[in-house]
Amino acid sequence: MKITAFGDSLIHGFGLPPDDGFVPQLNRWLRSNKVEARIVNAGVSGETTQGGLARIAWTLETEPDAFILALGGNDVLRGLNPEQSRRYLADILRQVSEANIPTLLIGQIAPQNYGPSYQESFESIFPDLAAEYGTLFFKEFFSPLESTGSPRFVRETYFQDDGLHPNAAGVGLIVDAIGPMVLELIDRAGRLE
Repeated sequence: MKITAFGDSLIHGFGLPPDDGFVPQLNRWLRSNKVEARIVNAGVSGETTQGGLARIAWTLETEPDAFILALGGNDVLRGLNPEQSRRYLADILRQVSEANIPTLLIGQIAPQNYGPSYQESFESIFPDLAAEYGTLFFKEFFSPLESTGSPRFVRETYFQDDGLHPNAAGVGLIVDAIGPMVLELIDRAGRLE
């Protein structure tokens, strides 16, 4: 079974040795759980939701059996309009849904410095679209790290020096948390075969 992980630098593995990124660690997690599935890395560093929409059609031509979608972080870093991000993500999910490919949508958060209105508008995109398109939903990419201690501890222990991208240990915690949901995604895909 082939699962496409589609997203930005968090999927791509920015700043990490090739074996330490999200996709290689998730592949190892699946093997350790004796699951015959392969995650394909379709992450592009710096990708926005608009960029993702521009490449979704040819990505789907590779005929994945299941799909992991993690986009939106770069939209926030650029302060893009949340309604624009919502439209692009909805169009990506519509195309994946029309191809009858089960999907796991991973949410993103907005920093508080944009204000509560922006934060609420952006963060509501993900649960709303997960409900609309019937996807599996993992609330937020970094949530497994945030529960380990104070923000300073998390930043110093689980992030690279840029404070934006997880280090290998951080990715490992994220994979451990997301892995069971990927098993559910695989189960959904298996029922469609």
